[in-house]
Amino acid sequence: MVKRQLKRQLNLIQVVMLGTAGTIAAEIFVITGHAAGIAGPMVALALLLGGLLSYSVALNYCELATTYPETGGAMTYVREAFGNNLLSFLVGSMDCISSTFYAALSSIGFAYSMQVFFPKIPIIGIAIVAIVFFSLLNILGVNLVGNVQILLGGALLLIFALFIYFGFTRSGGFNWELLVHGNTLFTDNHPAAIFSRMMMTIALTYNAYVGFEVIADDAEEVSFPDRNIPRGIIISLTICTLIYSLVSLVTVGTVPMAQLAGSETALTDAVKYFLPGIGVAMMGVAGIIATLTSINSAMLSATREAFTLSRDGSWPRTFSRLSAWRTPIISILFIGLVSALIAAIGLVDFLSYISSAGYLFVLFWSNLALVILRKKYPNLRRPFKVPFFPLTAFLAAGSCALIVAFTQLRALLFLFGVMVVLSIFYFSFKGLKRYWSKTSNKLEKRSNRILVPVANPETAKNLVRIASIIAEASYDTSICVFTAVRTSVKLDEKRAQRLIAQTHHDPTGLLTHIAQYAQEKNVALFTKIYPTNNLAKGILYEVEHQEHVSLVLMGWPGKLEPEILSHHAVNEVVISARTNVAVFLNKNLSIIRNILVPVGGGTHSRLSLQIAYSIAQMERAHMNVFRTYPSNLPIEDIHDQLMIVEELITDELGFIPSFVSASVEAADSVQEGILKECQENRYDLMILGASEEWTSRQHLFGCISDQIAEKANCSVLMVRREESVMMNWLRRQVKKITENNEN
Repeated sequence: MVKRQLKRQLNLIQVVMLGTAGTIAAEIFVITGHAAGIAGPMVALALLLGGLLSYSVALNYCELATTYPETGGAMTYVREAFGNNLLSFLVGSMDCISSTFYAALSSIGFAYSMQVFFPKIPIIGIAIVAIVFFSLLNILGVNLVGNVQILLGGALLLIFALFIYFGFTRSGGFNWELLVHGNTLFTDNHPAAIFSRMMMTIALTYNAYVGFEVIADDAEEVSFPDRNIPRGIIISLTICTLIYSLVSLVTVGTVPMAQLAGSETALTDAVKYFLPGIGVAMMGVAGIIATLTSINSAMLSATREAFTLSRDGSWPRTFSRLSAWRTPIISILFIGLVSALIAAIGLVDFLSYISSAGYLFVLFWSNLALVILRKKYPNLRRPFKVPFFPLTAFLAAGSCALIVAFTQLRALLFLFGVMVVLSIFYFSFKGLKRYWSKTSNKLEKRSNRILVPVANPETAKNLVRIASIIAEASYDTSICVFTAVRTSVKLDEKRAQRLIAQTHHDPTGLLTHIAQYAQEKNVALFTKIYPTNNLAKGILYEVEHQEHVSLVLMGWPGKLEPEILSHHAVNEVVISARTNVAVFLNKNLSIIRNILVPVGGGTHSRLSLQIAYSIAQMERAHMNVFRTYPSNLPIEDIHDQLMIVEELITDELGFIPSFVSASVEAADSVQEGILKECQENRYDLMILGASEEWTSRQHLFGCISDQIAEKANCSVLMVRREESVMMNWLRRQVKKITENNEN
């Protein structure tokens, strides 16, 4: 089954910067002081141990992410190992939530860094502005996100190198005596107490090391994943470990512990001692850059998790909708909104504990998944294999469990509550889907009706033939051949209903001309006469007052002159009928062996695809789903066009049947491309969805669609899905905005 797929466009440098610059953020600037308040001068050692413990997890992720190089990360691994169940749902959801909290935490760190230059700015307001900015950046595309990460990350690493160098070399900087003998906060040096404080510090800061997880989460967008994913993970973790350890060592060896403990501006406090003036400005800039890159990568990770959860059916389907830039736009907007709400809480250490504990839960199960996957799929292709297996996997899982044990209790209780809510949602959502499925099946089992308005027996034959094929593919669908008897007498509703009831089923002998098609397909067929002085009004009355009219199928109205068409009955039905409408243009259709279905992705294209599938299935015909693209489209984007067609087929049919093919072709215009395809390949029938401007009374289904139908060398069935005029107008406005943005 084809999935909505993201585009591979992140190179190794972008991957390393996502894992490095995206991680060095709130922890180093905002949490260092809180960590020093727990571990005292041992904070540097605690951060070093945290980094070393993370290597076992990182190596496991190198194997997992290269084995399954798709978006979703931990959820994908747990689902493959343990099945698509509550556990995989919780892992994916917690991964998404932890990244969302991390984005909020980083946005608060950004606001604190801005206060170095603008002391009176509001923390919460600035944090929310940062989240909104990166939400828009994510919508515009991951390549843009990666380039921004390279630019900001390079500047960040340079500033930290200067901080470490000057911190160790300038007077007023690192002082060994201060580090060793300045521990005035802690008088209890019992080994158990020291170990406890070390583990609490690691628990507080552990999410500072899982930046490599964003690489796994976005593996589907990494170019050459076999090579770039392992390198990116190991390089980024090594850089982060060195920077955290050395920066914290400079800080606790420079600032007296009484001043440092609990400070949310620890690095700025330290640089004042050995590089006053310019150093403060430098660290302010570093704080701004680091927290921005962290927001960037955290939102990227969270939105891709939401996308995967939706794509796999665990979250509502709308979260997997892609924008014109092939980015999960609904997921991005949702994560941005939630991040902004969380940032409004403003509790820095609490947010960090929640984020760390959530990541640890995710990492624990993903590491165990590695063990299960090795046993479950021993012959699976693994471009990277973790050394010292299974010791590495068990060491990583054990480390996660140990660190969780030292996480702040209120954060654990909060996360437990979140998991309870998620579990309730999981079972409720499954129940709703089952209920909807049963309801949908019941609705499908109700008798549907295809209404075929006709004026003469010859037209009726072709229309009923098409209607019979469609009805045969549907459950309990009948055909009503509808004729209207014109009367000069204006009838009210009651009199009309009385006359309808008095009409016999086949007073004109029409049934004898068309019954053979319905009999061959074993489809129920009957005729109905409606006395009216307005044909369109009679058809619309029938649609309105007879339940389950699923389709109105009419004949082509002839030459489409605007002055005639604007008042034609067929056009009135196309615009006003509150059901699906199809109009058939017959060009000597005899057999149906080859069907062309041009698609653009809109709602009417989807209906044309469904109807074409029904006809192809019943007639054992081949069906080509076709899409044109601009001749000047870049080569790297051409493959995406074919993927769009395959995604559309999968979305509507659930799979790609053997008799259905997908093809794309470059053309200067949509009309030219479709007509060229008709000329070069022999098609018996084209099924074409309405254009966006189908509500115009100057055209039947839109200017382009009408011209294609008239010029095509095969019979054409034009379709319009049920849609209000207002909804059509709104969709056209959205399309105009999107096209303007692209231009």
